[in-house]
Amino acid sequence: MCKARRDAHASQPRPIPSNKQTVHTPSSTSGGASPTIFFSVTNTSIAGDRRTNSSSSRSISSLASLRSSLSDTPTLYSNAEISAATINPVAKHISSSSYRCSLRGCDVFVYRRPFRGDPEALSIRLADVCKSHHRSLVRILGASVCADNIHLVYDFVPGASLSSCLRNPLNPTFTALSSWISRMQVAADLAQGLDYIHHHAGGGGFVHNRIKSSAVIVSESGFNAKICYFGAAFLAGDIKIKKMMRTDSRSVKIEGTRGYLAPEVIAGGSVTRKSDVFAFGVVVLELISGDEPVKYRLGAEKEKRYEWVSLIETAREVVGAAAWEEEGSPAMDSVTAVVERLGRVRRWVDRRLKDSFPLEVAEKMMVVALRCVEGDAAKRPGMSWVQGKISQLFLESKAWSEKIRMPAEISSATFGPR
Repeated sequence: MCKARRDAHASQPRPIPSNKQTVHTPSSTSGGASPTIFFSVTNTSIAGDRRTNSSSSRSISSLASLRSSLSDTPTLYSNAEISAATINPVAKHISSSSYRCSLRGCDVFVYRRPFRGDPEALSIRLADVCKSHHRSLVRILGASVCADNIHLVYDFVPGASLSSCLRNPLNPTFTALSSWISRMQVAADLAQGLDYIHHHAGGGGFVHNRIKSSAVIVSESGFNAKICYFGAAFLAGDIKIKKMMRTDSRSVKIEGTRGYLAPEVIAGGSVTRKSDVFAFGVVVLELISGDEPVKYRLGAEKEKRYEWVSLIETAREVVGAAAWEEEGSPAMDSVTAVVERLGRVRRWVDRRLKDSFPLEVAEKMMVVALRCVEGDAAKRPGMSWVQGKISQLFLESKAWSEKIRMPAEISSATFGPR
């Protein structure tokens, strides 16, 4: 046989036995006998190995394609591009500082903020932010600095803000989040997203500094929540602010929405992860009650004047002054006290849920939220603890939802006429 044919014959795959093949291997011994060693090769083991290798290859290729779709390369847009996109008649002005427009063929959301950072360090900071990807974060695409402002470009996500889902001024009796499980889904998504921002984003974690219900997008399908303005405080240079100076109050100030600012921030302290935890606790209380963080209500009949009411204070009144354990579960109390407290919780929860929620889980969620809004920042838990607790309560809510769901085979015809 020639060398080329021998090589071709060696390169051909050997046929796999149809079922099981016994191979005899002679072995020389001192007695001259040639005992036979038997071993078997089956189709099942070989096919299983091939299926495993094929599945692993598909998984690796899918992960590679997913990673390629998530670009880590930041885009520094020119001022001309931003101006042309935002003044285009097709662009939609969402607010005085935010626009929905088309930029380089992509549907984007442009957010303008005062720039207090170093322009030379912007590209490095932007690269750190663009490395972070999470399903509960709206992805940032790039940025542009123009004079004293920075324009941050985000991927546009269809949906509605959490505040509009909870409170519709045109129809106060309607809410898109009409089930308890949908609100727990939003809370779990936000907790996971903020925990990622604090401990994993950019390799070391960031401070968001914009947590509020209007900065959360709820998708139409699945009620999944995404946190907006990720990296805005870091890129705009807000994180470097340590305290408010009276002499520089016009150019440097702590910005925020009333009701979400932690006490230490209002007093002129620095913005930290614990101030994010405070704002997150307020959002959780909004999810449970459906109310705004602060509102005005009519006082006593004799006074006939409006008074300022805080959602945090009303929640504390509902829970009561009973001692709570460190794990966030109610301490042992009398049966009467427990019944009264659960009754207050039931009346405090959003009435549009129509009492269709697990009362014990709602109480535990209130306790977690109240721990987040502690006046002393040192007493507030970290987001890892909060995320773990809310995930556990989300699973309990799903189990409750499955338990109360009516079986599919039961219908009105099953019970017959009245």
